[in-house]
Amino acid sequence: MSVNKEVSKDGKKVNINISGRFDYKVSQEFRDSYRQISEQENVSYHVDLSDATYMDSSALGMLLLLREHAKCHGGAVIIDHPSKNIDNILKVANFEQLFTINYLDASAA
Repeated sequence: MSVNKEVSKDGKKVNINISGRFDYKVSQEFRDSYRQISEQENVSYHVDLSDATYMDSSALGMLLLLREHAKCHGGAVIIDHPSKNIDNILKVANFEQLFTINYLDASAA
């Protein structure tokens, strides 16, 4: 399990990649991945879940906290490439109404 971030040169796009289990054990690491970004406006946070193998309710809460953080600064959160299992969890939680979700395969939606 790990959280990796990559920030664009202009600081307007942050890619956060979650690999392995997305659960409470990575909560501090996940929060640090976006809280350490300068207080810029209009930052786009892309959470890549293509390597995530598991997600629990604490991960859903972490995504909601990131959404709140982004909205306070005029930004947005995009969830990228969830696996079928992760996508099912997101759909049960109605996250497609709160987040833009980009799929690896356009037919997966």
